[in-house]
Amino acid sequence: MIKRPGDTRWGSHYITLVNCISMFSSICEILEIIIDDGSNSEQKYETKVLMNSIQSFDFVFHVHLMKTILGITNDLSQVLQRKDQDIVNAMNLVKICKVRLQLMRESGWQSLLDEVSSFCNKHVIDMQLQELNNRFSEKSTELLLCVACLNPSNSFTAFDRQKLICLAQFYPRDFSTTELLILEDQLQNYIIDVCSDNMFVRLTSIGDLSQKMVITAKDKVYPLVYRLLTLALILPVTTATMERTFSAMSIIKTQLRNRMEDQWMHDCLVAYIERDLFDKIDNEAIMYRFQNMKSRRGQL
Repeated sequence: MIKRPGDTRWGSHYITLVNCISMFSSICEILEIIIDDGSNSEQKYETKVLMNSIQSFDFVFHVHLMKTILGITNDLSQVLQRKDQDIVNAMNLVKICKVRLQLMRESGWQSLLDEVSSFCNKHVIDMQLQELNNRFSEKSTELLLCVACLNPSNSFTAFDRQKLICLAQFYPRDFSTTELLILEDQLQNYIIDVCSDNMFVRLTSIGDLSQKMVITAKDKVYPLVYRLLTLALILPVTTATMERTFSAMSIIKTQLRNRMEDQWMHDCLVAYIERDLFDKIDNEAIMYRFQNMKSRRGQL
């Protein structure tokens, strides 16, 4: 069975293309059966048009082209969709994808590139490279790698003082020049302290670390380090959240609602995404608020 592609998931499109290539003969056979035994003439005609399209050179070329490109980015897509995102490996995959896409653009096309290079450069490869560059610029990649150095798992093995100083330099409004010098010394005391304190054993996330620092009052002892933790916690790493939001948009804005205005769509999305909170609101309170917004013919 061919998997239905999700609107915002690269991986589902990639699997669909792989299945389309591997099951191409079977797909053609099924379409031929529909052409011969379809329930009505309209269905037969649409199937015949589809059959002619998928057997064209353009279709086969584009299927293989997109399968190759999405195959390059598929591992990155899968990593970014996991709840326990491994930032270091994700950033390495970003670099790998950029390199492979660039190599494909420069020397991977041969005779195929000669025929359709203008289309590929305009609509496919540049789009993928631009998306990666927009989401993961060199500065944002460096920022995320610096944040990963705060991770307390495995007895703070990810700790890197220089990268944490670099992280503080990304926030000039939060760290003055003097505080950066103080932070350098404070980090050395901090790492010795937490590594020797049993209270900080088996921590797995920055959130756990920040809570433990408050419990042990080390947020007062190392205020600059705690400020770094606070900034790391509010850093908008929202790849998975954005995918869920766009998935919600595909549910809210259906064909029947394709003319809905931005404000109405915004209100519907808030109600849908935050439905756990809205479930706690009594229906009577909602109807009372709605009734009092303006006079209506009947009582709700």
